[in-house]
Amino acid sequence: MSENKTEVFVGGAVLAVAIGFVAYAGQITGFSKSTTGYPLSASFRSAEGVTVGTDVRLAGVKIGTVTDLKLNPKTFRADTVISVAEGIEIPDDSAVVVASEGLLGGNFVEIVPGGSPFNFEPGSEIEDTQGAVSLVSLLLKFVSGSGSGSEKGTTE
Repeated sequence: MSENKTEVFVGGAVLAVAIGFVAYAGQITGFSKSTTGYPLSASFRSAEGVTVGTDVRLAGVKIGTVTDLKLNPKTFRADTVISVAEGIEIPDDSAVVVASEGLLGGNFVEIVPGGSPFNFEPGSEIEDTQGAVSLVSLLLKFVSGSGSGSEKGTTE
């Protein structure tokens, strides 16, 4: 009978840990919150690393998520819709940038606020955008640029 109590106790502990993990995962992804917000749209040259559900941050604080991302076949740009939390007003001269969390970190959408006294209305389009910077292209530019600079100062 003592083995049966031990099995029930261990099973209950495993179940509690599983429920805790699911609750934590839901909280981290924002799935558990019913976020009400207003939509804003933006068009990026490159939205590399951005997917539906990517964080939207202002001053490092999450204020929303990317709710839609699709290719515009006419402009060949990534049309993005973001949802910004209610109560956060964004000046209408703000910029949107695809930023990186670090060298190995993921990307997020950052709003760089402007100084306008007027704010975006729900459904407005943010015109000032900056797409993702490709680390591979930066490394290629660095490698190709460093070789030409060393020949400049040689004397024969």
